[in-house]
Amino acid sequence: MTDPYAQVSVRILDKEYQVACPASERTDLLDSAEVLNAKMLEIRDSGRVVGLDRIAVMAALNMANDLLHAQARDRLLEGDLSGRLKMISERVESVLGSSQQLDL
Repeated sequence: MTDPYAQVSVRILDKEYQVACPASERTDLLDSAEVLNAKMLEIRDSGRVVGLDRIAVMAALNMANDLLHAQARDRLLEGDLSGRLKMISERVESVLGSSQQLDL
């Protein structure tokens, strides 16, 4: 069964946009629009970038950079977690192996 679509109105830099999205993703879309609006307001208010298209591009670049950094952190954490799980597994196997030898 397909998810019904909803028309969602978002406001970014005082301009209204109508966006269609799956109804189940409405809250995520509104949250994303809020984050984007905040980032664009920050860039606009800095006074260093003029023009809606340039502000949007700078916001997109900043957010893409943030995403890349978060993905890199996730990979590091995943590698660390994987290593720890392997070490725990080896310890459990060692203890179980010792226990089985004692039972014989």
